[in-house]
Amino acid sequence: MEQEKKAKVLCLHGFRTSGSFLKKQISKWHPSIFQQFDMVFPDGIFPAGGKSEIEGIFPPPYFEWFQFNKGATLSALLIGYQAQGKVLTDHPPIKFMVSISGSKFRDPGICDIAYKDSIKVKSVHFIGEKDWLKVPSEELASAFDDPLIIRHPQGHTVPRLDDASVKQLSEWSSRILEDLKNGDLHVPEALDSEESTGAGLAENPVEQVAA
Repeated sequence: MEQEKKAKVLCLHGFRTSGSFLKKQISKWHPSIFQQFDMVFPDGIFPAGGKSEIEGIFPPPYFEWFQFNKGATLSALLIGYQAQGKVLTDHPPIKFMVSISGSKFRDPGICDIAYKDSIKVKSVHFIGEKDWLKVPSEELASAFDDPLIIRHPQGHTVPRLDDASVKQLSEWSSRILEDLKNGDLHVPEALDSEESTGAGLAENPVEQVAA
C-alpha cells in the first residue's frame, strides 16, 4: 500500500544562522509534536553579511533572508501577501504557521498590504517574557484570526517547552492534520480571484516555522 504523504513544513531560520541550527533548536521539542510532518530546513539565500551571534556555539556557514533578520517575519509577510493575491499566486495556499519571536514589517507600505485584513491562516505564536521582541510578537499575533499564543519565561530563543506547552502544541498540530485530512482548512478568498488563477489546495501544504 502506498504510504500517505506527509504535509510539508517549511522551517525558516533566524538572522545569520542556518537551517541546521534551527533543526537543532527544534529538536529540543518533544518528537511527537511534528512527527507527522515533513520538516524542511533550507538555508537563507544570502551568506551572512557580518558576525553571527551563534559563532562559537554552532559551526558556520550562516545565512540571511533577503538581507533582513527574521524568518518568522518573512513567513507572515508571504502569507499576508498571498492572501491578498499579490505573491505566490501559482503556489497552493499556505495553510498554517508557527512563529517564534516573529514581528511585522515596519514599512507602512508593506503593512497596508500584508496586514490589511485579518489573516485567516491557522497560527501559533511563541512569545517570550524576556524577549526584546515581546511587544512586536504580540502585534504580529494580532494580525491573525484566532491565533494560539504560547507564552514562555525565556528570551529571544526557541524555547524549551513545559508539559502544558507540549500539550497545547500537540493538540494544535493534531487539529491541523485532521483539518488537512478532511479538507476543512480555510482558503483565503483572494486566492479564488482572477488574479490568482492556478492556486489550488496543496497535497503537501507549506507552513512557516521560524526562529
